[in-house]
Amino acid sequence: MENELQYLGEMIIKKKHDIAKVVHEDRMSGVPLTQTEKEDFKKIEPLILKLRAELIALFGQALIDHKDREKAVESVSSWAAENGEYFFNIGAPLNEALKDTSFYREYIWKAIKEEATKENMSAGTVFEVIAIIDPLLDIAVYHFSLTYVEAFQKSLENTRAAILELSVPVVPIQPGVGVLPLIGNIDAERANLLLEETLRQAEKLRLTHLIIDISGVLTVDTMVANELLKVISTLSLIGVEAIITGIRPEVAQTIVALGFNLKELTVKGNLHQALHEINILNTN
Repeated sequence: MENELQYLGEMIIKKKHDIAKVVHEDRMSGVPLTQTEKEDFKKIEPLILKLRAELIALFGQALIDHKDREKAVESVSSWAAENGEYFFNIGAPLNEALKDTSFYREYIWKAIKEEATKENMSAGTVFEVIAIIDPLLDIAVYHFSLTYVEAFQKSLENTRAAILELSVPVVPIQPGVGVLPLIGNIDAERANLLLEETLRQAEKLRLTHLIIDISGVLTVDTMVANELLKVISTLSLIGVEAIITGIRPEVAQTIVALGFNLKELTVKGNLHQALHEINILNTN
């Protein structure tokens, strides 16, 4: 049996490119692609074929090294992890990528069946091949999926971070003066970023005054009001005076109802009034 496993392993490695080509052609025959997608795919197709052949060769090597299962598991896991991220990066949907599994299984087994029949190999050898290759395919699917999902989650986190940063835009409008237009809801995560990013931008732009316009904030509750006060207090510690603009009547009523004292804040009706106030102060 050992010699037969060795023989089948060497056969798979020898035919890896042929098997990879058949797997690839059959797999892609049912995938509808636009002309642009076809042209883009042709650019990476040689690499896809190479990766397929590498995986097939790993199954062949697993038969040769059948006594060292850990080595085979490590090799297949490494291939799957590396290429799970690669397939995510090229934009291949996970469900489409996982469809490859049945094609690998079909054509590897077809090659083994033909060779085993031709060489009149024992049923024991065939069952041993099944016991070696099938679990490795499952392991490949697991690590491929895991890495793909991790790459997807990382991409989502990066996108969310970028969006959050854009949601705290400090815009310089004249030397030493910037405006921070806040739009939408302010949740806990955005509130934390608001303080951090505002301080960073204030220092970077060397601001003396920051106009915080809240006309686009949908709701102002206790958390939002507290965070704004925290930002204003912290800015004052680094020498930046904050001016609040855009307080709508309903928001003003809410703030008063919440018991916040606005006497310590500099509040103006709009950006023009705030700039006028700053320019008067600067000329005195």
